[in-house]
Amino acid sequence: MNVYDFDGTIFPKDCSIDFCFWCIKRHPKLLFTFAPKTVKNIILRKLGKIPEYLMQREFFGYLSLIDDFDEQIERYWDKNEKKIASWYLAQKKPDDLIISASPDCIIGPIAKRLGVNFIATEFNRKYGVFLHNLMYAKEKAQYIIDQGFPMIENFYSDSLSDTPIALCAEKAYLVSNKASTVSDWPDLDDETLNKVHEKVDTGWSVHLKE
Repeated sequence: MNVYDFDGTIFPKDCSIDFCFWCIKRHPKLLFTFAPKTVKNIILRKLGKIPEYLMQREFFGYLSLIDDFDEQIERYWDKNEKKIASWYLAQKKPDDLIISASPDCIIGPIAKRLGVNFIATEFNRKYGVFLHNLMYAKEKAQYIIDQGFPMIENFYSDSLSDTPIALCAEKAYLVSNKASTVSDWPDLDDETLNKVHEKVDTGWSVHLKE
């Protein structure tokens, strides 16, 4: 089984942010009902006033404000499916697993089009809340272990934050240049390990009850 991160790995953008701009363009009212609070939360996060997971949870609240979400997400992928990395399409297999921190309601439709399995952050659009931990860093590796999945042959990601799951694979690859360049996962020397710890410890890897 091959396992892939999504944003920046087989898709050149962060689909959650990109879809947000897509929705704002088609629903300008979001500039007044959503954007001001989001800008405020970004500033508070940079000042260390709120944790990362809270900023992300508030950001994804826009998904609850889109009355025609089902139509918009399909139209979004109609336009953007062609941006899936060509190197990935050339080696895609039916038992591939996409594992992403982006909400499942965004990842699910493109995974279905690709005909592959996926696991993503479970987000309830009705109530605007995450149902479980964000599927980020250590949570990805823990999910693989808990589910008893077969050995991962190859793992691909654009971020060192995914080192925990990279260590679960027989072979791991780091993707760069907007999902266009695939290289061997870097050796875990002291400098790289420091970067890994920084990304894992300051990312979304938190429990929602905190």
